[in-house]
Amino acid sequence: MICRFLQAAFAIFIFVANLAAQAPTPRLPAQAPSGTASQVASKSPALPSASPSVTPTTEDLVNSLGPADLQAVITLLKSNFVDPDAITDTELNRATVEGLMVRLPRGVMLLPGKDNSPTVAPSTFYSEIITGHIAYLRLGPLNSANLQALDKSLNAFPAKKVNAVIVDLRASGTASDFGLATEFAKRFCPKGKSVFSLRKPAARQDRVFNSERDPAFRGLVMVLADGDTAGAAEGIAAALRFHDKALVIGQPTAGRAAEYSDLSLPNGKILRLAIAEMISPDGRSLFPEGVKPDLPVDMSMTDKRQIFQLSGEKGMGQFVYEAGRPHMNEAALLAGTNPEVEAAEAAQQRRGRSQEKPPPHDPVLQRALDVVTSLEVYQSR
Repeated sequence: MICRFLQAAFAIFIFVANLAAQAPTPRLPAQAPSGTASQVASKSPALPSASPSVTPTTEDLVNSLGPADLQAVITLLKSNFVDPDAITDTELNRATVEGLMVRLPRGVMLLPGKDNSPTVAPSTFYSEIITGHIAYLRLGPLNSANLQALDKSLNAFPAKKVNAVIVDLRASGTASDFGLATEFAKRFCPKGKSVFSLRKPAARQDRVFNSERDPAFRGLVMVLADGDTAGAAEGIAAALRFHDKALVIGQPTAGRAAEYSDLSLPNGKILRLAIAEMISPDGRSLFPEGVKPDLPVDMSMTDKRQIFQLSGEKGMGQFVYEAGRPHMNEAALLAGTNPEVEAAEAAQQRRGRSQEKPPPHDPVLQRALDVVTSLEVYQSR
């Protein structure tokens, strides 16, 4: 309990810091140390000796080469390498494409063809009142059907006195319809504000996506995200963090917050290129770093997807709260017994001494609920 209280207190500190982050902090001029230069030098500690040299990696060595060095490498390879057939122009071009795909993994991709991309079973929108007046919204793919389902849930919140919403973007996939993604964000972002924008290198100005309607919900917002949060969904996470002061909880997003273009090659394969980067409302590029969580929480992707699949039948509540167990107390100490051991032995006997895997648990959603509950307690004092 103490550990969870400390985690919640730390979350409140981050949340309050986010509220104050919008106010610019004046930068104070650096103060020069008093005394003459010789006095300062005499008071300064001696510089440490040079640290032992670290063997540079191949990437470090390649990055240290300038244009002249790179050209010299190619020339020397062509004229001196033992196998001249391995340094043909075709092989050099292949090496260039392969190297770019390695160095720009989210920006350059080579696909076998238009119809050979792996397909993932689409998830649907999910809504639940987890506890008290806290609503859980798993948006799912950012499509028209899920947007209508979101509106239906939001319209029911006033009657249920919902005052806090946890927006789960961990099943939103790679959303590429930026206009439709903006519609989802409009339900939470203030009217007249930028949700995100797209910036192309050659364009004279950014393509801005604004909210032109009043938000449907104005209470406390938390955002859940991870590596399955990609594309326009990353822009939604950044917009809710900026406009609603929402905490992003979970793991870093996919870093694919960009507009992609599929270009056909002569042999039928597809070259997918990032042609425009997403810009958050505060002017920061979301590509290729994505959105980093305010509260990092690790969770197995396998467990998460299993929970999402089962939640439609059993709800999310049972995957959030860990079942309590008996603990040592004064009476047990005096009696020389241990309730934990006795409970474990009884459970093992009921299972026929078979080892059962513990039920999946969603620590990301649990952390969000802890933060909301702690904030409500803090604000009520």
